[in-house]
Order: sequence, then structure tokens, then C-alpha cells
Amino acid sequence: MVQFKRTIRDFADIAALIAEETATTSNSFTAAFATNLDGFRMGRDESAISTDMPDDTQAQRAVELIIATIFDVLRDTRLEPAAERLAWGVVHSFHRVSDQWAGIADKAAREVQDLLKSVDGSEIHAVELEAAHDALTIFDEATDALACMRDHAALAYAAEAGRPWSAPKATLVSSKRTQAVIEGSDYLAARRQRRIGQHHPEGPLVVFSGGSQWSDPKPIWKALTEMKAVRPTMVLLTTAQSKGADAVAEAWAARTKTPLVKLGIDRARWGNRAGFVRNDQIARLQPVDGIVAEGSGIQAQLVRVLRSVGVQPLLLSLYGGAADWAA
Repeated sequence: MVQFKRTIRDFADIAALIAEETATTSNSFTAAFATNLDGFRMGRDESAISTDMPDDTQAQRAVELIIATIFDVLRDTRLEPAAERLAWGVVHSFHRVSDQWAGIADKAAREVQDLLKSVDGSEIHAVELEAAHDALTIFDEATDALACMRDHAALAYAAEAGRPWSAPKATLVSSKRTQAVIEGSDYLAARRQRRIGQHHPEGPLVVFSGGSQWSDPKPIWKALTEMKAVRPTMVLLTTAQSKGADAVAEAWAARTKTPLVKLGIDRARWGNRAGFVRNDQIARLQPVDGIVAEGSGIQAQLVRVLRSVGVQPLLLSLYGGAADWAA
């Protein structure tokens, strides 16, 4: 199985790539680890201790070290093929814990809302409201910090593995992210509810789809870069295949910090028709442009669907010949 890998020749290349990608990340860590509270006391009574947020620089370096060490220790050994899977799991652990703390923050927000609805002017209620508000601030700040660590772990993974980290059926957004990865179902739900925000980023929607056999990233990156030059605020929608052309396009989105929507197929619901149903969903999203790399009949049908709604997608040929495979 051929997978796209960014060319990284040695440790210096890895260090240079991480340095390049993290040139602005330090500011993100500083913002994510900032606090609006003087301190937080853990424990009760005399055993309570005052705590603060971790040092942002130490947190950033620790995340890099965790991911890089896995690859460094296993490189050039018979366990090297396992490094990418192990590192993927570490990033996924950051993601799961970040998601769990986001749920705790949501619960704290509901408690504040409930207290605001029952204001009675009493001192007891005022104390309860202040405590609930502090708890919400604590969990909000912690969620931002954990999401920032997850984002940076994913960035370190991409630098080492040569392709972006992504979790199955997951939307990766936080208040500190510069690039959003939106699960297609979340994007469709946000659109139905007419909500614009983290799950429905603003910008012209550009569709990308391609076959799983692609291994040469150059024509895809060239086409996407030229598209972004014309539509600098574009949102990229891929058909969410884990390898081949879609994986190359997602790597480009991560590199260029382009918001990404991954709209996969629901085979459990639609069976063999799932790919065609998904193509119809794409058309209803009113994309402004598209790039389709040669693949299966699903890609050919997507070209026809896009043309039926007035979009003339750029066609990329797998073998570099005339791009008329969808005619």
C-alpha cells in the first residue's frame, strides 16, 4: 500500500519542519495557558494547595518530546513500522481527554445558566453563583489548554509521519486553532440549523475528491495552491478517504491552515448507494468550485453531479495524460 510521505531526510529536516510550523504556535500556547484567575485551590481545608496553569513553554516542549521520542527510539529498528501507530494513539489520547474536559466545561456552563435563572438576591445564592462561575472559568481554560496540546501533538505527528493526524468521526476545533477539521455530519447539522461558527466556517466551499491509488502529491498540491490563490478564504471539502488523493489534499490543508470538512459515506445507512448519496449531499451544499482526481466511478459520478449544478471541476489524470476520464 503506497501512502504519501513528505520528504524528510534526517533529524535536521524534522527539526526545521517543526520549527517552521511552530513559529506561531508559541503565541497559541501563551494564549491557551493564560488564566483569568489568581489561583485555584486543590483539596479541602488545611490540605488544600494553590495551583496555577502549567508553564506554556514547558507544555509545548513536552508535547513535542513525547511524539518525537516514539519515532526516534524505534527508527531504524524492526519496530519502526509501529512508530506511526503508537504516535497516532498518543495524539488520540490528547484528543479524547480534551473532548472529555470540554464536556465537563459544558456541564459547568449549564449550572451557571440554571443559577442565573433562579436569582433571588440572597447572599447564599451569590456565593453559589460566584463559585459556579469560577468553576466554569477553570474548566474553560483547562479545555483550551488541553485542546492546544492536542493540536500541537497532531502537528508534531504530521512533521514526523509526513501526513496529517486525523481521528475517525471527529471534529477538531478549539478557540485557539488556526485550522479547523470538521466532521461532515457536524458540518451538515450546523448548516441545517443555520449556525455559522466552529462547525460551519465561513468561506467559499471547494470540493476535492480522488482515488485511493494516488501517491504523487505534486499535481494535487499544485492545483489546490492555485485554487487558494484565487479563493484565499476557501473551505476545502474532501470525501474523507484515509489514503490516496484525499489524504494528500488533507495534508495540504494542514500545511496551509485551510479549514477542512471531511464528508465521508454512511454505508451502514445507504449500502452500496452510499457514495452516490454523499455526492448528492455535496451538490446541495452549493460548492463554488471543485478539483477531482481520477479514481473510481464515484469520482466520475461526482463530476457529473457537480456539472449539473453549474460547477466545472478541474480534472486531474492519474497517469498524467489528458484529463478527459470523466467525459
